[in-house]
Parts: sequence; C-alpha cells; structure tokens
Amino acid sequence: MRGTLYRWDLKAVPYVFIAPFFLTFAAFGLFPLLYTGWLSLHRVELGGTAQWRGLENYSSLATSEFFWNALANTFTIGVISTVPQLLMALVLAHLLNYRMRWRGFFRVAVLAPYATSVAAATLVFAQLFNTDYGLINTALGWAGFAPVSWESSKWPSQIAISAIVTWRWTGYNALIYLAAMQAVPRDLYEAAALDGASRLRQFLSVTVPSIRPTILFTVVVSTIGATQLFGEPMLFGGSVGISGGSGNQFQTLSLLMYEKGWVTGALGQASAIAWVMFLLLLLIGAARTLVTRAHRKKTGA
Repeated sequence: MRGTLYRWDLKAVPYVFIAPFFLTFAAFGLFPLLYTGWLSLHRVELGGTAQWRGLENYSSLATSEFFWNALANTFTIGVISTVPQLLMALVLAHLLNYRMRWRGFFRVAVLAPYATSVAAATLVFAQLFNTDYGLINTALGWAGFAPVSWESSKWPSQIAISAIVTWRWTGYNALIYLAAMQAVPRDLYEAAALDGASRLRQFLSVTVPSIRPTILFTVVVSTIGATQLFGEPMLFGGSVGISGGSGNQFQTLSLLMYEKGWVTGALGQASAIAWVMFLLLLLIGAARTLVTRAHRKKTGA
C-alpha cells in the first residue's frame, strides 16, 4: 500500500503543481478564444440571442471600407512607430554599452517612460500636439511654419500617436538590446579595433550581426503591439477617440473591434475582427520562424 501511494505521489504531484497554470489558461485564455471564434460565426446583438450566419461576418469585413481603413491605419501607425523606435533604441543601447559616468542612472532613466501609464503619457502628448495652444505648434510658429491640425488630419494625427508609442517603448527596447550587447564577446571588439575599425564600424560589423536574433525578436514583439494598438489613439482622440477621429483617420483594428462590439452592439462582427487580428499575429509569428530558419541555414547555426 505504501509503495502504491509513493508511486502515485511521484506521478500525480508534478501535475498538481502545474495544474493552476493550465486551469487559469483554460479559463481566461483558451475558452475566450474558442468562444470568440464561435461568436464570429453568428449574428449576436447585446442582450439578444445568437443566430447562425456562417462566414457572413467575415465576408462583410472584406467589403467594409471601415475595416480596410482600420487595417491600413494599423499598418501605417505600426511602421512609423516601430521603425524609428527600434532604430533609436539600438543607438541608445550602443551608447549605454560604453563606460560612462552615471551609467546606472541613465539605464534606469530610459525605462521611466515605460513605467508611465498609457493614460498619463497620452494626455500629456495630446496637450503638446493641441492645434490651438500646443507646444509643438507654438514652436513651429516661432520657426515660421503654419500650425498643423494634429487631431483632424490623417498623417499628422498618426505621427502624433506614433510619437507617444515611440516615447514609451524606446527605452524598454534599448535595455533589451543592451542586455544582448553585453553578451557579445569583447574579443570581437578588440580584434576589430586592432584592424583599425572605428566605433561606428564596430557597431555595424560586430554589434548588429551579433544581436540579430534579439533585433528580430523586438521587431516581432513591436509589430504585435502595433497590431493591438488601442489606448493611445482612443485617449488622443478624446470624445471621438473610439471612432479614430472625426473621419476615422487614425482608427485601428482594436478601436474598430471595440466600436462594433460595445458601441453598435454587433458582437459577432467584433468577434470576427478579433479573429482576423489573431490570424494576422499567427502570420507574423510564422514569418518570424521562416526568417529565423533561413538565417540559421545561412550561418550554419
């Protein structure tokens, strides 16, 4: 009897320890995902019953100008926020990787924007980009330029939102790059210095190739974050934030999903948008895997 209990203890206890994670994931991850997929195949109104519609919600998205506008806005905001953000993070990490006075302080300081809440950061930037009294337009006026309609124009509003995202996440990515740079063998830099390579050449020929997997990781994570962008555009737009501005000029997929589900009450269409976003994330993950495999085959790793 004691031997049987001992064997059961060895077999069952590990599963008991990991069961809370799987139960939590099933309740708050897997079930909402599957239920949202089920809703996307039905016509569901708030407070009403579900009516089977098959792929009707998806076909309506294919012909919806609002969906394609939100998809295009998500892409453009993602590009103009991710590219400058990662480039600045790379340069910032390179500077922090060298010995300097107060290096520990600067490493903590670059993380301060990430610790700031989305609401606080967006409200401050909304004041800076205010068309009538914002500091940005005031500085442009001093330089002799006409004021810019940051809230009502398409590209200025998207640039303003991208500035918020860039400000919040540059320091975070810089610390990720810094951790990767510190793992690069110092012998490579010493050899490059003996060959007469400048700091810029060392950065381009030693640092960047050595941390390429980390760069690819941040590109994927930042792209996923841009696909799910919600708080910044909603708060930046104020009373018309959910619609992405008066002319939907900066409405993202997340905002459109929220508007369909909780403003118009079309939960089936909102669920379809959620699943389209999920499929986009799967495509991004698959592309990352293909690029990684191609790099490994090329380098023989």
